[in-house]
Amino acid sequence: MSWSVGKSIYRKDSFEKVTGTAKYTDDYSSTNMLHVKLVVSSYAHAKIKGIDISKAREVIGVRAIIIGQPQPLTGEEIKDRPPIAYDRVRYHGEPVAAIVADTPVQAKKAADLVKVTYEPLPVINSPTDALLNDAPLVHENLENYVKIEHVYPEPNSNIADRIKIRKGNVEKGWDESDVQIEANFSFSPSDHIAMETRCVTAEIRSDGFVVFSSATQSPYMIKKLVSNYFNLEEGKIIVNTPLVGGGYGGKVAIQLELIAYMATLAVGGRPVKLLNSREEDMITSPVHIGLDANIKLGATGDGKLTVAEILYMFDSGAYSDKGVTISRAAAVTCTGPYQIENIWCDSLCVYTNHPYATAYRGFSHSEILFAFERALDMLAQKLNIDPFVLRKKNAFLPGHITPTQIRLNQSTIGNLPECIDRLQQLMNWKEGQIVKVDERKIRAKGISCFWKTSTIDSDASSGVTITFNRDGSVNIISGIVEIGTGTKTILAQLLAEKLKMDINKIFVKMEVDTQSTPEHWKTVASRGTLMAGRALLKAAEDAVEQLKDIASRVLMCAPDDLEVGGDKVYVRDEPDTFVHLKDVCHGYKYPSGYAIGKQVIGRGNYMLRHLTHLDHETGTGKPGPEYTVGAQGVEVEFDTRDFTYKVLSAYSVIDVGKVLNNKAAKGQVMGAMAMGLNFGSSETFVFDDEGKVLNNRLRTYVPFRYGDHPKYIVHLLETPHMDGPYGARGIGEHGLIGMPAALANSLSIAAGVDLNKLPLTPELIWKEKRRCKK
Repeated sequence: MSWSVGKSIYRKDSFEKVTGTAKYTDDYSSTNMLHVKLVVSSYAHAKIKGIDISKAREVIGVRAIIIGQPQPLTGEEIKDRPPIAYDRVRYHGEPVAAIVADTPVQAKKAADLVKVTYEPLPVINSPTDALLNDAPLVHENLENYVKIEHVYPEPNSNIADRIKIRKGNVEKGWDESDVQIEANFSFSPSDHIAMETRCVTAEIRSDGFVVFSSATQSPYMIKKLVSNYFNLEEGKIIVNTPLVGGGYGGKVAIQLELIAYMATLAVGGRPVKLLNSREEDMITSPVHIGLDANIKLGATGDGKLTVAEILYMFDSGAYSDKGVTISRAAAVTCTGPYQIENIWCDSLCVYTNHPYATAYRGFSHSEILFAFERALDMLAQKLNIDPFVLRKKNAFLPGHITPTQIRLNQSTIGNLPECIDRLQQLMNWKEGQIVKVDERKIRAKGISCFWKTSTIDSDASSGVTITFNRDGSVNIISGIVEIGTGTKTILAQLLAEKLKMDINKIFVKMEVDTQSTPEHWKTVASRGTLMAGRALLKAAEDAVEQLKDIASRVLMCAPDDLEVGGDKVYVRDEPDTFVHLKDVCHGYKYPSGYAIGKQVIGRGNYMLRHLTHLDHETGTGKPGPEYTVGAQGVEVEFDTRDFTYKVLSAYSVIDVGKVLNNKAAKGQVMGAMAMGLNFGSSETFVFDDEGKVLNNRLRTYVPFRYGDHPKYIVHLLETPHMDGPYGARGIGEHGLIGMPAALANSLSIAAGVDLNKLPLTPELIWKEKRRCKK
């Protein structure tokens, strides 16, 4: 009997959220709290010739004005970014000063009075332009920046890092190919548009402790990096994180926290709050990365892929931040879930004068698979092979070797062919890829496949503790941040299953306090359930061992003879011989008053094993523990006269290893699918020739509105991942990954033209049709 796993359990944070009582970072204030407002650059690339703050100082309530300094330079992998611009600005919206005042209104008034004199510099508006021989340099002294190992910036260029994948013999692969295709693909940076904008509070207490509250996915990284950048004692930094109103990778970056620390330092440690407006959140803080790509594929006449040559040029914007790790993750899975013997891939992290990039749900996978899956459809057309047949013929299987030359097995790759077969059935593919509706409209179907592994730090770990209340109920304390994924509810389900108890007797601490909560590296990469789940199960085993030890002395038997379940510790083959859990979880007290045992505190931790760096010349290495695979599809209704379209249905078939919470899993997938369709259809920044973002507000940046959503069909397969808790794989990001490609493939078939640029607006389709006619 399953106590909890596989059931659709209500989320532990649901009551707070549906009643509106849930509190987020901006909901916390104090009477003596000051407010910070940023002054941001109106240029994408310019020298700062002067900053006049005289009029701003005269505004009533202004307590401090902070301008950029040469140090510290910040960045997790390359220290290339000042928290506030110094000497020059490198993107439109970059902070150039910060005002600290009594109220937000006063701070905004003063910020508007700061006068900055700029000397405009040449602007780089795409990665392709950044790689031209005569391109201006975004960072002229790249070789002087401090960096970690295994990052390779190229001096006198705009390349922050280059990851190489070399597998097999490319020349041999071309010799064996009968058909070749080559194409270019691109899309600009865009935004995460989480419902909650980024917000942080900071203060320096009288005892010297620096205390942050931040809407972040990385509270422990804030602690680590603030200590590193400002030479502070790490033990005196405390980061609190309440519920977070969506992150999608955007709240991984450490940015506002640094300015908030500088602000509280400038006012003698008083608490300060820095809250982004929507416009600031869209361009001043880090964004979703852009990409230019070139893909060449070769195949035999019957559709067997023989070779791939790939160049990915990621638009990291003005600073490297997560662009380096995004381009590395792209290299690892550069060909999608297809077995190809001969691969040459360069994945570049490229500086431009765009807002700088951070993580985005899927972490490079939707980006590169838009390009690769479009290339596959182009190859299928040239071969005159059904897109499903081409993908299944080349699908990655147990025993195949990845681009980084790791052999996978059933546990670590799952069952992609079954995903493909199931998707084909769900989409009723046999009726045809194009169906005529009337004289103007047709229905068209497109598909894609995906895989994803994580490329997080090889020493990333997660810790969990569980404590018992005297009535036998249990508390879970984990450093996972609840960003809307429901992971902490999953932890409660895992514990309910392990202890065979009612999940309503399990309580989860939602807030994170880095001083008292066990560390979880970052809430990213769909690693929460794997890492915190494994740590939780170890903590449960630790607690069970302690409970059995105490109960064995009460029941006068060996601990190995006992089981825990149903709120009891009982003799395995004599279940009527038991002691109540509540009577031993804080030690046992005999009627005489004599007591034995102790308070039971379960401790568990988990670290990913056998992960390595990639070899710089070949890309060989093991960057992640396992791959989640899936197949996705889109059906559109397309107007052949005005090129408008409506997405009718979207499909996902994903091998999740084990379904832990059915409705929560499907909800995660559907939400991610919606994000992927938005990314593919409408979401993008529009830049002018000077690199300025022209649509940094929701009135002009257009995601789906109410009524735009299609029907979402989700089917989950189960091929257990042996290292996952109860066999589960990560699922938080995966519904997004193949959606842009599937949408582009459906519209390319409908319009009769290759659509290799995002977003897929009617205007773009019209332009491509017109270009092809010419």
